[in-house]
Amino acid sequence: MAKGMTKRQQAILQFVMDYVQREGYPPSIREIGSHFAIGSLRGVTVHLDALERKGFIERSNTPRSIKVTHPSFQSSSKATLIPLLGSIAAGQPILAQESVEDLIPVPSEMVRNIEGAFLLRVKGDSMTGEGIMPRDLVLVKPQPNASHGDLVAILVGEEATVKRIHFDRDAIRLMPANAAYDPIIVNPEEARVLGRIVGLIRDYAGMAF
Repeated sequence: MAKGMTKRQQAILQFVMDYVQREGYPPSIREIGSHFAIGSLRGVTVHLDALERKGFIERSNTPRSIKVTHPSFQSSSKATLIPLLGSIAAGQPILAQESVEDLIPVPSEMVRNIEGAFLLRVKGDSMTGEGIMPRDLVLVKPQPNASHGDLVAILVGEEATVKRIHFDRDAIRLMPANAAYDPIIVNPEEARVLGRIVGLIRDYAGMAF
């Protein structure tokens, strides 16, 4: 999570940034309340006051005066908050609230024109030949289908995994990128493609996520 913010505060900050980018000016307090189903203007200002106190925004007494000021979210380094999913149970919606472990800021250009992008933390070393290491975060573009050879996130049983997908006549082969591992062969009815891998985030020091 971006340090110092609650998830609701992060969501409001992202809404403000998206609104400014789309409209050219910040949203009103009433528009923020309507978007997040907050019943009172005071309910919105509580969150804005907290964001201002923590140094993420500045406001004046004029309407539509919200200005994002934190260096991490300036226009020169536009960021979008992307959900990092925790464990995923079979049959649940991929973005079920209980599956969201954190919200991670990523460069907006990485998710331009991608609806519903999400991050998964890599477990194990089966994809090191692709340059994907344990604890890396892979950025996923949601889509229910894949082409032969695509690098995908796929749900098999109750476990999400990252592999190259190969299609045989009656089966799916999930191809590792490490000679120590064999392909995983599954019945197409037992697997569900979550999306295509379109990016990767790595924290060398293991401090950020």
